[in-house]
Amino acid sequence: MATGDSQQAQQNWRYCGAQIKLWREEAQVTRQALAEEAGYDYEYVKSMECGRRRPTLRFLQVADQLCHARGKLVAAHEFLKPEPFPQRTQQYVALEAEAITVQWYEPLLIPGLLQVEEYARQLIGSDCPALDEETVEERVTARLKRQERLVNKPLAQFTFVMHEAALKAVIGDRAVMRKQLEHLLEVGGLRNLTLQVLPFALAPTVALSGALILVETAEHDVYAHVEGQETGALYADGAKISALAQRYGMIRSQALGVDESARFIEKLAEEL
Repeated sequence: MATGDSQQAQQNWRYCGAQIKLWREEAQVTRQALAEEAGYDYEYVKSMECGRRRPTLRFLQVADQLCHARGKLVAAHEFLKPEPFPQRTQQYVALEAEAITVQWYEPLLIPGLLQVEEYARQLIGSDCPALDEETVEERVTARLKRQERLVNKPLAQFTFVMHEAALKAVIGDRAVMRKQLEHLLEVGGLRNLTLQVLPFALAPTVALSGALILVETAEHDVYAHVEGQETGALYADGAKISALAQRYGMIRSQALGVDESARFIEKLAEEL
């Protein structure tokens, strides 16, 4: 079972799988017959029936037809749609939508709010363990939708600092990266957005410790979000936020200025 899905989502999988099994047995349809008709192998079907995998729309449609469920199994799809964000980031995304300031540092990747579709699709589509196509599509769409926050009123203030490594790591291919860098130059012109580059030669040691985001809400509460391979943490503790804010300040103090950063990105785009 995928660790990035919420407990509620996983309960929905189990309930739906149990209903499919009940309908199948009532109709005297074997699991093997259902698997062959749906084009899945036996173990994949077993995983969906046991709630370890999310039942796909195609599987529901085939099971509904074979078991004469008259739409009752297909109707479950509405409650099985993949969640738009991994569980580890859901709390942060909710805060981001209401933030008045966002300060974001990324050492290895372009921040999600600044990604073009091709870049985002390559990242999400190459996740490991692999995601199904429906989940990939849902998460790409949700990531792009988040970017409306950059221009929606009331305007929030965004500050992004990206390590040089994030700009030089080729995600997809050179054409995708060229488009991505050109997009950075475009959004860098927004008056409520500051974009800076941290070159290899100037990066302090704390810049190697990972990404961090500081968010301030309209109530002037401040939160910090950090994320690892399979974990994410949202902090409200004052001492923790103070330490992360100091790290962000140190990182930003060594970054290139806005104009110099734009020239740096422009040069990289021309070299691709």
